[in-house]
Amino acid sequence: MYYVYILECQDKTLYTGITTDIQRRFKEHSLGIGSAYTRAKKVNKVLYTEQFKTRSEAQKREAEIKSWRRDKKIKLIKKTRKVLP
Repeated sequence: MYYVYILECQDKTLYTGITTDIQRRFKEHSLGIGSAYTRAKKVNKVLYTEQFKTRSEAQKREAEIKSWRRDKKIKLIKKTRKVLP
């Protein structure tokens, strides 16, 4: 399974990514591994996750969400509330 996720950074900006393991990837972001953006901004929490069977589907959705303005991402987060504990 593949996941598209949205993280909140310490400065309240949003970061969208893709992974096969949400908890591992969040830990990597927290440790500054992988993304220069989250290394600079420092992550707070996972706000949203969406599951896909294929990498291709997840990549398409990630690209779609990344193209959105912040307000549309916030609406998605509020509408679905797919948040990890």
